[in-house]
Amino acid sequence: MRGIILLLTIIGVLQSCAVIRPGEVGVKTKFGKINPNIKKSGLMFYNPFTSSVTRVPTRVINREMEMNLPSKEGLTINSDVSILYRVQSDEAITVVEDVGLRFDKIITAVFRSAAADVCSQFLAKDMHSGERRTIERRITELMNEYLEQRGFIVDAVLLKSIKLPAGLSKAIEQKLESEQNALRMQYVKQEEQAEAERILIRAEGRKQERIIQAEAKAKEIEIQAAANQAANQKLNESLTEEVLKMKQIEAILELSKSNNAKTLFMNPENPFYMMSDQK
Repeated sequence: MRGIILLLTIIGVLQSCAVIRPGEVGVKTKFGKINPNIKKSGLMFYNPFTSSVTRVPTRVINREMEMNLPSKEGLTINSDVSILYRVQSDEAITVVEDVGLRFDKIITAVFRSAAADVCSQFLAKDMHSGERRTIERRITELMNEYLEQRGFIVDAVLLKSIKLPAGLSKAIEQKLESEQNALRMQYVKQEEQAEAERILIRAEGRKQERIIQAEAKAKEIEIQAAANQAANQKLNESLTEEVLKMKQIEAILELSKSNNAKTLFMNPENPFYMMSDQK
């Protein structure tokens, strides 16, 4: 009997306990009235006869769908779409009260309205170019204007696998190819211009180098000439009359020592004028 009572007690405890996992919150309802206290994670006890626990996911949900989007020129663009959204933890009660747990439908409906509004302002080719990021951002902002006050946050809207009409797709490809060819030719032209500028710079550099070398050589010659002039000037200044006479005497003495000299006749006006009697 005790075992039966213990077993019933355990079953009753398990039935009155809810496990709130990470990525969700628990909302307790008693007699149809929602308890304002939200359980973030862990065990949540309640009376199964009078109360119930609703688990609300708060992790990011990826809603994937395929949709035809209108363009500004009236074309229909097919695209695979991913809507990344989540429930705000603190607004879980609002979600349960106003929307319920089948909120996927309201997210889809809001996206269809926002996407039609935004895409109709852009050309079809914009959805296949860098403008796609702008379109995605605007759709996200427009969805949040409606959904944030209802407890949802749209993190991103991703337009994937854009399928343009066959004729438009071919025209865009041809235009892009033409633009690529134009860019390639512009690049080649820029490279040729850069090479011409490099050649001109090298030629100018060699010219300047020759000018510098010529100027340096001229300066060297000028300095050497100035040095020679200064040396000659000093020499001329040092050759006084007395020094010249002394040099003359020294020269005569040296000549007199020669074995070939017999007789010297000196001119008083020019001591270096002489006659010699050689053997």
